[in-house]
Amino acid sequence: MKTEKIDIPDLLRGLEGRPSRGAPPVDSWTPPFCGDIDMRIARDGTWYYRGTPILRPQMVRMFSSILRKDEEGYRLVTPVEKVAVTVEDAPFVVVSITVGTEGLNALTQVGDTVALGPLQPLRFESGAHDGLKPYVLVHGGLWALFSRAATTDLMNQAEVHPHEGDDWLGIASRGSFFPIAPARSLEDLA
Repeated sequence: MKTEKIDIPDLLRGLEGRPSRGAPPVDSWTPPFCGDIDMRIARDGTWYYRGTPILRPQMVRMFSSILRKDEEGYRLVTPVEKVAVTVEDAPFVVVSITVGTEGLNALTQVGDTVALGPLQPLRFESGAHDGLKPYVLVHGGLWALFSRAATTDLMNQAEVHPHEGDDWLGIASRGSFFPIAPARSLEDLA
């Protein structure tokens, strides 16, 4: 594996001539791996380059549009090169949710709107020190962790539904039910 350091200007040159509208087809691009770009996405959704936060939202949005997860890890991909980035937890963070007529919608820190449902499912994990951690699939195998405030708003939408022969607390949206915990386990806590 090549470990050459790549700079942001090199990466941006790989995008020259690409139309600026619509999502880039990163899944169809097969450029060579060119090494590490020394970019990190922190657990809180902040993007860092060489240890310094990237403060321009447009730059973060552009990088998020060329992010892909391969077997080897997270990569920024252009038609001419592919570089490694470090992701501490999930590459995106849900900052708010809204209740629509069809179901729940989530907004990420980079401005993506996610329609919670069968195409963009929820999953829940238990963190050792931070309790329940909900995630939603954004696109292409990339997940978003809910911020603390968005988790609270999400949990305010929780309902009890039958699931696998028992009553479960979970989130219902767009005809899908995403179980969190058996309802009886919550009764034991009361």
